[in-house]
Amino acid sequence: MLTPIQAKDQTQISLQEVLQQQPSYEAHALSVNAAQQIIQAFVHEVQETEQVNLFSAFERVLAHDIASPIDVPAHDNSAMDGFAFDGTALQAGGSLELRVVGHALAGHPFQGQIQAGECIRIMTGAVMPAHCDTVVPQEFTESVGQNQIRFAVGKLQLGDNRRFRGEDLSKGKIALGKGKHITPADLGLLASLGLAQIEVKRKVKVAYFSTGDEIRSLGESLDAGSVYDSNRYTIYGMLQRLGCEMLDMGVVADNPDQLEQALRHACEHADAIITSGGVSVGAADYTKQIMAKLGEVEFWTIGMRPGRPMAFGRIHSNGHSAFLFGLPGNPVAVMVTFYFFAQQALHALMGVTPTPVITVSVKSKNAIRKRQGRTEYQRGIVTKTADGLLEVAVTGSQGSGILRSMSEANCMIILDDACSDVGAGDLVNVLLFDGLT
Repeated sequence: MLTPIQAKDQTQISLQEVLQQQPSYEAHALSVNAAQQIIQAFVHEVQETEQVNLFSAFERVLAHDIASPIDVPAHDNSAMDGFAFDGTALQAGGSLELRVVGHALAGHPFQGQIQAGECIRIMTGAVMPAHCDTVVPQEFTESVGQNQIRFAVGKLQLGDNRRFRGEDLSKGKIALGKGKHITPADLGLLASLGLAQIEVKRKVKVAYFSTGDEIRSLGESLDAGSVYDSNRYTIYGMLQRLGCEMLDMGVVADNPDQLEQALRHACEHADAIITSGGVSVGAADYTKQIMAKLGEVEFWTIGMRPGRPMAFGRIHSNGHSAFLFGLPGNPVAVMVTFYFFAQQALHALMGVTPTPVITVSVKSKNAIRKRQGRTEYQRGIVTKTADGLLEVAVTGSQGSGILRSMSEANCMIILDDACSDVGAGDLVNVLLFDGLT
């Protein structure tokens, strides 16, 4: 595993220094794993932070650990609607009769004293009174007179149905760690601690544009050989899900001066740049030349399908710098390379704590042809069989230009480079799209 070089500020690390750590680096024969390691080692998180209120904190990234300022819950309380009493009375065995001397509601504690042979009516969440440590659920009891209950003690143990102070979080304990991408549950947790504001990393700004004389924006007419620009819209959606600030720069023609102007503007106004098209082998692809002129950019041929050609590096303009991702032009290849390379890097820029990619092993409904030595990402649909097991079927033709296959799919079938042909019924790893696409 590559690690950032520690001897200098990570913002000053050159891409070549990172590549020197990669054994047998070959730009035109790079594995998916090696490319991901290089990106992770080179990209550094933004340092600026800001205070936001809780309603603005969703999907932001925590700048610091958050320690609980209070015990949660703040008091011992009841986990059930029932009756609270001193659990030592259970030692007598048989049945137990108790006199009800008061009640406690959530937010309205019982104010009196409880003696032996007594209990109080208590609701879920209400503070447990002094000298009470056990709650008998209401359904376990029967009324045997005015303010008198009876129940069989064999159904309970000392301390049952009691929540302890600090059981969820004790004061001073880390509630959420630095780098946490705030979820709905996290918002609730922060609110339960009484925190109205938190410090988060500033939003990462990403500039993106499509390249190519054949690309047309929506609203323009299609002439022979031209296509509508779908890539900017899928990139927009993927960036929106990450919570990035975006700079849409439209379509840039295959013209060296226009490409350089676009890259310089993007570099001077964003933390990262994503382009689609222009990084494969081709006489009209000026993108490579301009990228190399402006900074340190590697042009990779990655052992994967779809998405073999990709550019990665950092460019500079007028005292500014930005990380650069030159993605392929085919629509599916754009999405695959974004999810498995650019998204990882943007998370690192945002300061998100890395988490492993969770895949699920399921049976393949189809036989899948697979060439050993490269990683393949096949679009699939996971369904349940009659016996309740999961199986996956490919969406049909897996061409990198068939965007419909991504729209129909609910998962990605990941066939690593060591894998060869898959037979029907064989287990394959899938990455579910829930929360991804």
